[in-house]
Amino acid sequence: MQTIWAETALLSSGWASDVRVDVDDAGRISAIETGVPATGQRVPMLLPAPVNVHSHAFQRAMAGLTEKRGPDPRDSFWTWRQLMFRFLDRLTPDHIEAITAFVQMEMLEAGYACNAEFHYLHHQPGGAAYDTLAETAHRVIAASEQTGIGLCLLPVLYQFGGCDGRDLGPGQIRFGNDLERYTALREDAGRLLNAPDANLGASPHSLRAVGREDLAQVAQLFPQGPIHMHLAEQRAEVTEVEAAWGARPVEWALQNMEIDSRWCMIHCTQMTSEETEALARSQAVAGLCPITESSLGDGIFDGIRWANAGGAMAVGSDSNIRIALAEELRTLDYSQRLRDGSRAAFASADKSTGRRLFDAVLEGGAQATQRQAGKLEVGAWADMLTLDTGSEHLWGRKDDTALDAWIFAGDDRLVRDVWSAGRHMVTGGQHRRRPEIVAAYKQTIDALKAAL
Repeated sequence: MQTIWAETALLSSGWASDVRVDVDDAGRISAIETGVPATGQRVPMLLPAPVNVHSHAFQRAMAGLTEKRGPDPRDSFWTWRQLMFRFLDRLTPDHIEAITAFVQMEMLEAGYACNAEFHYLHHQPGGAAYDTLAETAHRVIAASEQTGIGLCLLPVLYQFGGCDGRDLGPGQIRFGNDLERYTALREDAGRLLNAPDANLGASPHSLRAVGREDLAQVAQLFPQGPIHMHLAEQRAEVTEVEAAWGARPVEWALQNMEIDSRWCMIHCTQMTSEETEALARSQAVAGLCPITESSLGDGIFDGIRWANAGGAMAVGSDSNIRIALAEELRTLDYSQRLRDGSRAAFASADKSTGRRLFDAVLEGGAQATQRQAGKLEVGAWADMLTLDTGSEHLWGRKDDTALDAWIFAGDDRLVRDVWSAGRHMVTGGQHRRRPEIVAAYKQTIDALKAAL
């Protein structure tokens, strides 16, 4: 058993002082007391640690390499996508494991306790299956065992190259499965999910990559676990779906799919006001990736309207161009300010901007992964982080004001300790296995130099 004593902690009931948290050997919080003398490991400020709700781990190796102008002067998401396709054709299972471990290490150091990996790189270059059908998913699991991060594995169903059902192109062929092979792959992937806090979901990639009939029955085909899907990310996607299926993506999904609290819809940056409110009422989580959405020019999620309609939200690092929890929250809020000419748009009468955003992504991330976490209370997984209140950026700040200072005036260097289901993986701001993980990542980058 571990005992952590915090000068101040954010509990489900709010801020409390002199807090003792006991963690049992299974990784769950077994007891919480407030107003008690110091004992065990002493920390200044203890917070629940959120879920990174959307990641394509392998793309981390591309970070910073796609900022040159492509052949088309109107460079966009679609030209970036072609670069990504060329890169991923060089990746082996060993590369995938090393890159994923590096990404998960960075997530933990940023304050995330769980990685929801939207995993679609399934097969060999050329599209042939590996001898072990879920070989690359097994490498994601192996990485999580090395890093100690919580894992929600989301094998992705990817069938077509567009809404017209065209064949997958050369860059996409490694993703492809029909429904039967996908089901077998997903079962094979789940076979190695041995950590007690690991979880398996299902992920139809998007409306443009999965057939209408299969999309309509996803919830029945996979009745257990979370379901994640890209939705309404790009203008060209909206145009393609509307032309092929006679409705905008969100409109079609709400009319034809059983969307409820199991679903996490990723991006949703191209929605009308009516679609925003209707999807919020469905109880699905909006999986937002503000840094990647900014990088790719996706657009701005209507966060204020969504929140006012009671919608749940979470954040993820998607392309992993940067893995920065505080920056995701800051970028989300600043996008609303820039669009609307406002300030502190998410703040409420009783909660600051940072507190309201942090509470929202804690709750939304836990819902989107069906993980009993996102809160410091008895019975929850011990997903926790500490902040360095001795830093000049937090000096003299407390409670909600300290959260605001971390998110808007500091960065993730203020994160000192992180536990994932009781596994104390980050101390002093660094992962316990950083040297070996970084060494393997550097070797992988050297092996990929020609592709990069």
